[in-house]
Amino acid sequence: MLTKNFQRVELAHTPTPLEFLDNLSAELNGPRIWVKRDDCTGLAMGGNKARQLEFYLGDAVAKGADTILTTGAVQSNHLRMTIAAARKLGLEVEVQLEERVPDRKPEYYDSGNPFLMRLMGAEISHYPVGEDEEGADDALHRRADEIRKAGGNPYVIPLSKNHRPFGSLGYVKCAEELLLQFQQESLQIDGIVLATGSAATQAGLLTGLRAMGSDIPVYGFCVRRDQAAQAERVFNTAQRVSKMIDHEGVVASSDVWVDDRMLHPGYGQLNERLLAAIRLTARCEGLLLDPTYSGKSMAGLIHLVTNGHFTRDQTVVFLHTGGTPALFGYPEILQSKLD
Repeated sequence: MLTKNFQRVELAHTPTPLEFLDNLSAELNGPRIWVKRDDCTGLAMGGNKARQLEFYLGDAVAKGADTILTTGAVQSNHLRMTIAAARKLGLEVEVQLEERVPDRKPEYYDSGNPFLMRLMGAEISHYPVGEDEEGADDALHRRADEIRKAGGNPYVIPLSKNHRPFGSLGYVKCAEELLLQFQQESLQIDGIVLATGSAATQAGLLTGLRAMGSDIPVYGFCVRRDQAAQAERVFNTAQRVSKMIDHEGVVASSDVWVDDRMLHPGYGQLNERLLAAIRLTARCEGLLLDPTYSGKSMAGLIHLVTNGHFTRDQTVVFLHTGGTPALFGYPEILQSKLD
């Protein structure tokens, strides 16, 4: 195992299912589409963050932490699952909400992930700037200093890119899991499609695949920043995680594929292709996608298929990163667009 030298706590229900989307494949008249169900990882309604948190909290527990601090958007899946993981491990948890999405209605702040955060009893504070990762981290570290002075032992899960990417180790491990499932199903995979935001999932999966000798392309659709900035972030994160697992240099810059055509008009904001993807997947497969991450990556996959990037004799895997609770934060838009 590539990650055997790192501390880990068990949080995710793995291996998650790998399922064939028969109806969607037929509807699109394109490649055979399979879905990796990382929305089924358990831990407070599931999602990709469960895999990432296994290594962050493994490190935290090994260091004797008693309080976890982290930052995310108002409808953050990361915050929901961090709170759940901390509760499961008997730790205190404080989360900081960023205002990333403008002009939202009350449901955005009261339902979905924020509702679940409050249900689990997290201490919640606010950081008013939505695109200031370093500033948000500085605020957390100031709070961590206060906790230390009071006798506690806090652990900060940073938001910015300049830290050891423990979360990516979860997807290095997932790469091993996927390759075994492909072998068991006798599948020859021509691409894996996912949402790319913090870069932890894409960088970890890409690093794990290359370290295992696989050249399967990983297609990342941007959900937060433009293509150039995201490509740089994925590559740099992959360099750091490859060094952590003693496979330095295994990922080349040419391995990094990202596309920002589904991002408009911005993080957590909807567009027509996203809405069409959410509706099509729900009505073809009963598979629910979220408005921020998996919906945009499915819109990207549909775009690739309809533009002939994949042929009918190929096989593609869609990585479902979870996030379904966020659907409830957008009722007025979804109801008006999808009826």
